[in-house]
Amino acid sequence: MPPSDRAALAAVLLLPMLPLLTAPAGAAPVPVQDQIEAAGRSGPVFEVTPATSEIRVDAVLDEPAWAAAASVPITHEWFPGDNTSPPVATECLVTFDEEHLYVAFRAADPEPERVRAHLAERDTPFEDDTVGFLIDTFNDRRRAFQFRINPLGVQMDALTSDVDGSEDWSWDVIWDSAGRITADGYVVEVAVPLTQLRFPRGGAGPASGGVQTWGFLAMRDYPRTVRHRLRSTANVRDLNCFVCQSHPLTGFREIAPGRNLELDPTLTFTRSDRREDFPDGPVVSGDEEAEAGLSASWGPTPSVTLNAALNPDFSQVEADGAQLDVNETFALFFPERRPFFLEGTDYFATPFPVVFTRTIADPSFGLKLTGKEGPHVFGALVAEDRINNLIFPGFDGSSQASLDRDVRTGVLRYRRDVGETSTLGLLYTGRDGSGYTNQVLGLDGTLRPTEADVVRFQALGSRTEYPDSVAEAAGQPVGSFDGDAYGISYSHSTRDWYWGADFKELDRDLRADAGFLPQVGFRAGSVGVERTFWGEEDDWYRRFEVFLGADRTEDHTGDVEDWGGDLVLTYQGPWQSEVSVAFAPNDESFEGVSYDNFRQSVFLAVRPTGSFAGSLSVRWGETIDFANSRQADFVTVAPEIELQLGRRFRGEASYVWQEIDVVPGRLLTAGVAEARLFYHFNRQLFLRAIVQHREVDRNAGLYLSTVEPEIEELLTQLLFSYELNPRTVVLAGYSDGRLGLEDVDLTQTGRTFFLKLGYALLL
Repeated sequence: MPPSDRAALAAVLLLPMLPLLTAPAGAAPVPVQDQIEAAGRSGPVFEVTPATSEIRVDAVLDEPAWAAAASVPITHEWFPGDNTSPPVATECLVTFDEEHLYVAFRAADPEPERVRAHLAERDTPFEDDTVGFLIDTFNDRRRAFQFRINPLGVQMDALTSDVDGSEDWSWDVIWDSAGRITADGYVVEVAVPLTQLRFPRGGAGPASGGVQTWGFLAMRDYPRTVRHRLRSTANVRDLNCFVCQSHPLTGFREIAPGRNLELDPTLTFTRSDRREDFPDGPVVSGDEEAEAGLSASWGPTPSVTLNAALNPDFSQVEADGAQLDVNETFALFFPERRPFFLEGTDYFATPFPVVFTRTIADPSFGLKLTGKEGPHVFGALVAEDRINNLIFPGFDGSSQASLDRDVRTGVLRYRRDVGETSTLGLLYTGRDGSGYTNQVLGLDGTLRPTEADVVRFQALGSRTEYPDSVAEAAGQPVGSFDGDAYGISYSHSTRDWYWGADFKELDRDLRADAGFLPQVGFRAGSVGVERTFWGEEDDWYRRFEVFLGADRTEDHTGDVEDWGGDLVLTYQGPWQSEVSVAFAPNDESFEGVSYDNFRQSVFLAVRPTGSFAGSLSVRWGETIDFANSRQADFVTVAPEIELQLGRRFRGEASYVWQEIDVVPGRLLTAGVAEARLFYHFNRQLFLRAIVQHREVDRNAGLYLSTVEPEIEELLTQLLFSYELNPRTVVLAGYSDGRLGLEDVDLTQTGRTFFLKLGYALLL
């Protein structure tokens, strides 16, 4: 077994024992009130009591348990008002039993016919009316679970972290919700199984005598001509954090997640047909393939989770968003969407993106452990991949290769909470295959010297060796080679002012093959300052921002390769409108040639009703023709629209058009269009159609190398989706790909039929 796998497997087995090895003997629990005072939180302390009756999640709230539940009123509007009285009344109710956390909302509205509520996929109705809550189960002011619900019960859930300032909406857990529009507003009811949460052992952490105190924040979004944002506590804009502003909710006692075992078997059927002799050959039907998989999740303690997957179903049924890739020299980034890898992603997050799980393309198994015990946060990941996807980074661009060889990936992560809101961490990643190895070791931290200031830093070292044939073909060093990287950033954020600076240096021999670092061999620094002006109720603006920044990049020899400035003016006003104007002078170098480029951009967006939204982005100015290393001019236009017809039908359309000119004439014209149509029968069942069209016309006579003058691509996909919860699903679909060239009309290249069945069994 390679060293990376041995280390990661040892962590999976030993990390749950870490708190036992590091906890002082006989440590006494800290009283609840002392914990609250130490956190420095102001405002009321709410006390929750066990439910006095059974609760049925139906958005009716007629059970006796709700009459005795803790009431958390939503008392502040933090945008556009600055902790002013909210325009509508909202009450949040909280209770619990041995198996669930229950939360309910009564949201009053003087005009209930204007409530914005649509049937939608999970994690999408952000522009609807919503209510929600943030719950910091460890009460450590660093990390929280966030739940939001629209008036029809459509769910949104996320992991929110003050450690790296992230809000990860790709996180999904199984919970129950219901929503109902009434004559005076709407009602929402929620039940979250305790098995889906992580929290301290009863009596440990911020608890006394078996009573736990969690951080809690109730929220409501009330979008009309302005999107009013409401919450249950004052928003201190001089605090550079979000989770830290939750207030204490105490009284949780005798709670445990039980066995906390979840089994998720899947069965996937596919058939892929291909036209191997393009364009004249026939489309040859492929074999029908059936593949069974099993994922499992087990919580040995309330705060530790072990995930395993054997022959896992990592099939990708969600089409990646269309991106324009002309005149680009670096690999494009596509987000992770696969459930196994999304679990606990924030545990592995660091300032440099050293862990990017889409590099694991076709795994045969995966094993992952994540958890938090006291101040200790830890994670480990092991995966066996049938394909080795590599990015070869450089200063001016990157290249890629996909090797048909097995590769093993191991990741270790440890982070310790320091003080009230700071952290220090270690990270190790290793990838090993036949004649290949890449190992990275890093130290990172987040320090908060004041409530408004944050310093983040990371140092990395790597050792890499490619097979000789791969190294020679890709122009990489032959034999083992080492590289390092350093980065530090500082930000100061208050109600009216932001300023910050960052510096990073990446050695040209640094490789982080388990992550996404397509550029190396440079050092770069930037500074920026922003002033925010807040409008009053009758002002012509809600918020106006002025940003001024500068940046500088040098190559590994110290030669200045890029410096530039940015002036950005941003206006936010009625109808959820935004106007942003930017000016960016830049002095850039590419392949030893300097270019004096000036760019401008304008962005417009508006949402006048809950049924229509539109935006337009226009960028223009001078750039570099990277394919031919010369000066060029460009224009990029990108409109987007979103249309809701009733509660069930939604359409989205976007288009990116780009034109690049050089001195002899038009170099290229490119366009990428995408349309998505959805029809929802109910919360669980919908049909979706996707059409993506890409077209590039090049003037081949203006290129130094041979290029295809015309390329046209068309992707269509139809998906039927029934989703009882994130892992109990029936997905059936069809996708079709077509390609056209200068002398070839748009011709089908292949088609795929797929069916996926998944079931979540909670034990």
